[in-house]
Amino acid sequence: MFKKILRGTAWLAATLLLLAAAGYVYFLSFDLDAQPRANPQARPADIAWLAAPDSPRGRVLAVVSSTAHFPGSARKAGYELTELARAYYVFQSSGFEVDIASPQGGRPPQRIDTDDMGDADYAFLNDPAAQRKLAATARLADVDPARYSAVYFVGGKGAMFDFPGNADIARVAGAVAARGGVLGAVCHGPAALLELRGADGASLVAGRRMTGFTNDEELFLMKDARQRLPFLLEERARELGARFSSAPKYVGHVVVDGKLVTGQNPWSTWATAEEMVRALGATPVARPETGEERSVLALAAYYSKGLAAGRAELRQGQGFDKMLVLMHAVVAGMQGRVADAFQLQRLAKG
Repeated sequence: MFKKILRGTAWLAATLLLLAAAGYVYFLSFDLDAQPRANPQARPADIAWLAAPDSPRGRVLAVVSSTAHFPGSARKAGYELTELARAYYVFQSSGFEVDIASPQGGRPPQRIDTDDMGDADYAFLNDPAAQRKLAATARLADVDPARYSAVYFVGGKGAMFDFPGNADIARVAGAVAARGGVLGAVCHGPAALLELRGADGASLVAGRRMTGFTNDEELFLMKDARQRLPFLLEERARELGARFSSAPKYVGHVVVDGKLVTGQNPWSTWATAEEMVRALGATPVARPETGEERSVLALAAYYSKGLAAGRAELRQGQGFDKMLVLMHAVVAGMQGRVADAFQLQRLAKG
C-alpha cells in the first residue's frame, strides 16, 4: 500500500509539474512583454493633447479624501491617483481651470497602483503646477462655491469615511447644484452625494439615475466590507431611492442624469470627466483612446453579446490592454465561472 501511495504521489507530482509547465508556456503565448508600457518620466509636454486653457470657460473643483487609513486600522484608505489625474487633464484641456480641495486641506493621502498607471497619470506626477495644487489642497471649509461651475468627487476608500455627512461638501455641492452647475463623482466618490439634500429637503439622489462602486465589486475585493466600511455604496444609494445602475464588475460604466454624472469604478474615469464637460455645455478635448479603454469596451461587448462581439470591439482600436482582459479571466476563475474564464483568455489573444 505504501509503495502504491508513493507511486501515486510521484505520478501526481509529475502531472502537476507538467501542468505547471504547460501553463507557463501558455502564459508566455500572450506575449505580455510586447505590450506598450507607461513611461514613468512622462511630462505634460510629452502628451500632445494635454494643454492648459488660454481663456478658461470656468472652474472645476476636484475633491479628494483626507482619510489616510481605515479608522482604528493600519489599512490604507486615501484617494486614487488615476481618478484624479485623468479627470484633471480632461477638464483642463477642455478649457476649465481645476482646483483641488479636501476636507482637511494640505497634502492628501494618495494611493497609487503602478499596474494601472498610464502616461497621463505619470505626467500628472511630473507636472509642477498640478503638484503644487496637490501639495496644498484647499480646505473645504474655505472654498467659495460661487467660483465653480462643477464639483468632481474623486474616489478611493477614504471617500467612504469623510465624504458622507460632511457639512462643507453639502454647502459647496448644494450651492453649485442650485445654480445649475454639474456634480460628478467616480467609484467611491458618489459617497459624497448620498447625504445631500435639495432645497425642498429631499434626498438629492432619490429618483435619480446614478452609479458607483457596486456591492459585487466591493465584496469581491474585501469580504468583510460590511464590517470595515460605514455602508456599501450601492446598498445605501438604493435605500435612499436612487435608480442605481451597474455594469459587470470592473467594466467601465457612466450614468448621466441631467447635471448629475457618476462613474462606476476607476475604469470609468475618462468617460465620467468627458460627460461632465458635455454637461457643462462644452466639447471634451479630442485625445487618442487608451488601450485600457479599448479593453473595457471589448469586455462590455463580451459580457453583453459574447466572444465574437468582444473581438469585433478590439478590432475597432489600435491596441488593447491584454493584462486587464486576463484579470477578468482570473476573476471569473476565482468565482467558478469556468466558461467565462476560458472565453476571456481567448479574448485576450485578440
